[in-house]
Amino acid sequence: MSQAAPIPSGRTPPARRTKIILAILAVLVAIPAIALAILLTYDWNKARPWLNAKASEAIDRPFTVAGDLKLSWEKPATVMAERDRTWRDLVPWPHLVANDVHVGQPEGMDASGLGAGDMASVKQFSFSLNPFALLHKTIAIPVLRFDAPAVDLRRTRDGKNNWTFHQEDKPARWKLDLERVIFTKGVVKFNDAVEKIDLTADVDTVNADPAYGISWKLRGTYHGGPVTGGGKAGAVLSLKQQTTPYPLQADLRVGKTHIEVEGTVTKPTKLAALDLRLKLSGASMARLYTLTGVLLPETPAFRTEGRLTGELGDTSSSWVYDKFTGKVGSSDISGRLAYQTGKPRGKLSGSVSSKLLQFADLGPLVGADSNASKEARGVDAVQPAGKVLPVESFRTERWTAIDADVRYAAERIVREKQLPISKLNTHLILKDGVLNLAPLNFQMAGGNMTSTIKLDGSGKGKQAIKATAKVSARHIRIKELFPSIQEMKATVGQINGDAQLSATGNSVASLLGASNGEIKALIDEGTVSKMLLEQMGLNIGNIVLTKLFGDKQVKLNCMATDFQVTNGLMQTRTFVVDTEEAAITAEGTINLANEQMDLTLNPKTKGLRIFSLRSPLHVRGSFSKPDVSVDKGVLALKAGGAVALGLAAPAAALLPLVNTGPGKDSGCARLLAEAREKPVAPPPGKSKRR
Repeated sequence: MSQAAPIPSGRTPPARRTKIILAILAVLVAIPAIALAILLTYDWNKARPWLNAKASEAIDRPFTVAGDLKLSWEKPATVMAERDRTWRDLVPWPHLVANDVHVGQPEGMDASGLGAGDMASVKQFSFSLNPFALLHKTIAIPVLRFDAPAVDLRRTRDGKNNWTFHQEDKPARWKLDLERVIFTKGVVKFNDAVEKIDLTADVDTVNADPAYGISWKLRGTYHGGPVTGGGKAGAVLSLKQQTTPYPLQADLRVGKTHIEVEGTVTKPTKLAALDLRLKLSGASMARLYTLTGVLLPETPAFRTEGRLTGELGDTSSSWVYDKFTGKVGSSDISGRLAYQTGKPRGKLSGSVSSKLLQFADLGPLVGADSNASKEARGVDAVQPAGKVLPVESFRTERWTAIDADVRYAAERIVREKQLPISKLNTHLILKDGVLNLAPLNFQMAGGNMTSTIKLDGSGKGKQAIKATAKVSARHIRIKELFPSIQEMKATVGQINGDAQLSATGNSVASLLGASNGEIKALIDEGTVSKMLLEQMGLNIGNIVLTKLFGDKQVKLNCMATDFQVTNGLMQTRTFVVDTEEAAITAEGTINLANEQMDLTLNPKTKGLRIFSLRSPLHVRGSFSKPDVSVDKGVLALKAGGAVALGLAAPAAALLPLVNTGPGKDSGCARLLAEAREKPVAPPPGKSKRR
């Protein structure tokens, strides 16, 4: 009988080794089983003090779970095919439900003026956590659900806010991977002392709506004006699938501005792209500056509708308002505008056009509308009674907030169904606070008026604008200016003129009141009547005409004017009106600073039949209430040759208007030719022999 071989000293018997291995396996299995049993049966409310402390430390403000804290285990939801699943898809994930959660204000909140109270609170929030992502220091949450959230965001005048979580420039040790957020009924408050915003949004769920899941109503104030409105949005905010459009709809009233949008937002966490149908209306386009930061001109009441698309990057963003149409006052408007942010300022570019532009709608651009109109568009009614030139100040402090390159064209302009202007086009360039209109062209009555205007608003102070203007009018046909007047249809003749002015000021009135330069014009041939001057709105001319000729048409050979302008004072160098019956010279001043006139008109009869033309006329008083009186103590000269005396010295200055205007055979050309002969003045009481 054989004996078993002896087991060498120091070696474990196989049976014993098997028992040890089984014991180790049992422990390894028991540990997760025990842990799972503890996790499933543990009262997690006992962990709240530790959780509250750690969360408060992490976010630098009080964090409290005041209600029940529950943990359950759920199998992760998946939509992948069965063959693509792995063993990890069979492992349940922890699902945390926290009730009555509060996030307090940052430390030192009361001292900074932000006040006390919660920054946020939630009746309940819940989420499932991917345990395998924790191995890579990632907190992966597929769905985060908020029930009855209340958020109170605040910012003080010095820029301190309660929504910034300071990390002291330390790199994050953990990464948050949040895929979707689901909202239910709640309230969001936003108070910003910097932008003067105080808004409250009440959020609620929407049932049986295929496009939207939540609705919201907004109330509060913005820059002191009331804000009301509401809208809808998607129920689920996808943060993982950022290419999925998030639906959005809103209808808001901010003061006198009405905003309607409907469309989608892509990458809503960063607002990376927007595609919205935008409707805008309000008292003036200039009121949009506080909402958008984009400088637009003062206008009458407006409304537009178009497509707004936007792309927001980390360092810049671009916006396009495309194929918009609408009305500004009684004028139509359409076009495309693009805005690109950048340093040192953003830039607005595009093109805008009108088929029909009402002349009155241009008034608000320079403050030339009534005080009632100013109040309607939201500015102070500053125009004094009896003041004709607009005193409303330009907002030059905003000119350096944006650059612009915009073209505008209008097919036809009308003024109270009269004075048709066939076309207007201009190229507006604003750069570094300097505004150029180069050119500003009008095609009117068979001729054209071209201008180049420069307004330098880059300075500071009340007198901020340094302005220069060059204006040229050529071949404007008198009869085409007033096509509705029957008597004008047989009229010939045209208007030509030049003006060059420079000034410093902050309104039309102050600019003209400080202007320097010259203004010259020739009106060659035509017919002047009381009806014509009434149509032109020239009441003073109407009075003068009636005083000189009575209520009848007067055949005009030439009207030549040449004014020198010094510090807003227009001094006559030449002022001659030559008609079939008489010639009239004028001398004196027109003060643009105080809107006062002091002109003396000397009529010279061409025959003895018009005795009323033998006395000078004084035109004095203000622009709004001029006074025309007859000087009966002085008799005017009867000799027609005296007209040439009035033109002899300055004739050369007006020759360019003849050469580029009516031509050498015109009435004005003949009058100037006569002046160049330099006639000698006759002795007092005697007529000059020719």
